[in-house]
Amino acid sequence: MKRSEIKRRPLQDATLSGLEPELKEYRENDSNGLYFRVKPDGNKSWQLRYKKPNGAWSWFGIGGYPEISGKLARQKAAEARQLIANGIDPKEYRDEQKQALLNSDQFSFKSLAEEYCNSKNWVDGTRTRNIGALVNHVYPAMGNRDYRKITKKEWLSLIQQIQQKLHPKTGKPIVEMGNRVRGLCKEIYDLAEVTERIDHNPLSGIEKFITKHKKQNMEHVNIDELPKLLVDIRSYPSPTTSIALQLLSLLACRPNELREAVWHEFNFEKSIWVIPSERMKKRIEHIIPLPKQALELLSELKSYCGNSPYLFKSRSNSSKPVSNNTFNKALKSMGYQGKQTSHGFRHIFSTQLRELGFTRDHVEAALAHKVGGVEGIYNKAIYVEPRKEMMQSWADYLDKLVESAIRVSAA
Repeated sequence: MKRSEIKRRPLQDATLSGLEPELKEYRENDSNGLYFRVKPDGNKSWQLRYKKPNGAWSWFGIGGYPEISGKLARQKAAEARQLIANGIDPKEYRDEQKQALLNSDQFSFKSLAEEYCNSKNWVDGTRTRNIGALVNHVYPAMGNRDYRKITKKEWLSLIQQIQQKLHPKTGKPIVEMGNRVRGLCKEIYDLAEVTERIDHNPLSGIEKFITKHKKQNMEHVNIDELPKLLVDIRSYPSPTTSIALQLLSLLACRPNELREAVWHEFNFEKSIWVIPSERMKKRIEHIIPLPKQALELLSELKSYCGNSPYLFKSRSNSSKPVSNNTFNKALKSMGYQGKQTSHGFRHIFSTQLRELGFTRDHVEAALAHKVGGVEGIYNKAIYVEPRKEMMQSWADYLDKLVESAIRVSAA
């Protein structure tokens, strides 16, 4: 449509979409100083002709067409004219609003981190550790900074400083914490990158220039020391803690999975313990077949827990589980500090069952390990039936170790 063919104003939608470009840019008056601009390349937009407070004439851009329709353009033009009537330059006002937005908390690293954390379906322990790492090590330096302006060099410097800090108890550098913070902050920036709030992730590549964390297995005794450990556990003076440690050795669950276990998760008729997905590290429901030794321990434990929903209730509040250092504290008091942790039973379980000839898939399923790579995508088997036999064999094996240790000590 040629602009010479325009018959009505304000301009109709058919007119706006049909106007053809010319060799030179031109503007068509819509109404009350609002103009429709058409460029030679076909781009179309809205502009308001207005007089600035100093008396000079100027153009105020309303926005591009068709994103800004005729109706919306007239509404925005009316709002701009109201500002002009109050002696406010609409362009200066818009620039001030943009700057205020830039300076607002919207772009603080803390706000981005909180958005990321709220989007994650972490188990409680993971959430506590990650938020604690941010609060203690990142927010003091970066929390109020505009995350778009923090440089890669600044992040590298912060991670290196964290790794040089000394642990209050061990006196050793907290190298692992620096690696945790790097990985966490990189994922936080990944959120900003995929939502097109930043072009590049400033944490990418930093891992090449920081101290690598040497992953260590949780302390656990060797097979020759295991019989004495089992005997010591069975003779521990606190019956509930003794049962807890025995169950950890039998079932190879994570300590927090047992510590926070509630009675309704156990099906004694089917001899299984079903840990719901929200309590699992990988957020996948986990089924543990219960050998007869575990069932006997649970039956005894029931007499100690009263009306608490938890297997291992807190001494001060029966509606809460025992503290997370209860099991390790007991092992320490038995003389196993630096030798055995509550998590270490999983390593013993994994190693010895493989030595006893059980298949890798069954052992990994028992440990609730997620298989990686392509195999993990297709292999969803949990092998409950063969694991029943495996768990009973493991329980019987531990009993034989205890019997052997008792005979040796009595000789």
